[in-house]
Amino acid sequence: MASSTACSKSFLDQLRLSLRCWLALLFFVPAVALTAEIEIANPQITLGDDGYILAADFNFDLNPRLEEAVTKGVVLHFVVDFELSRPRWYWLDEKLGTRSQTFRLSYHALTRQYRLSTGALHQSFSTLSEALRMLSHLRNWLVIDKADKTVRPGEPYQAALRLRLDITQLPRPFQISALGNKEWSLNSDWKLWPAVLPVALPVAAPSPAPAAVTPQPLPAEAK
Repeated sequence: MASSTACSKSFLDQLRLSLRCWLALLFFVPAVALTAEIEIANPQITLGDDGYILAADFNFDLNPRLEEAVTKGVVLHFVVDFELSRPRWYWLDEKLGTRSQTFRLSYHALTRQYRLSTGALHQSFSTLSEALRMLSHLRNWLVIDKADKTVRPGEPYQAALRLRLDITQLPRPFQISALGNKEWSLNSDWKLWPAVLPVALPVAAPSPAPAAVTPQPLPAEAK
């Protein structure tokens, strides 16, 4: 009877130890999987000619798998997402606007140059590091139009920004292999910061032009 009790206790101890190990794995694995591969620094919204423009820096590198894919002709699509919302203590934040911009990174074997494109604009580079350096510095991105009446200068808002590799734009065979594969994962967390839209400085009225001086005729000499 004592031997049976000892075996039962040993079995329960082993079961508890196994459960603890599984729980540790459950909490540890998501933390690793959700680690951001891209860091965002220095986000700033300033006033431009057509509205409010955004500047930010991205810190990241391509792993060997992504570098190999680019050099073999696979186009990588990087998407920048921006959101602006108004904080509300009594309810969910009010989302005021969203913007997205896609950058395409590719390699052209004939010219042996890397190309970074967005919309109809593109720029070529001799090396991959030069192209990535340009991609890592976001500048002059119009995120809020001047005619947008949902925002007011001087009021507090919350801005959010992220950069991600869009694997849905990969060729079909690569999409299948990229699912759940960390080598094809390159994303940032949402970068949140309080933003106050700058107020436009009043344009100084031009100084009035000086009054024209009419020349007076010289007096006639006395004869």
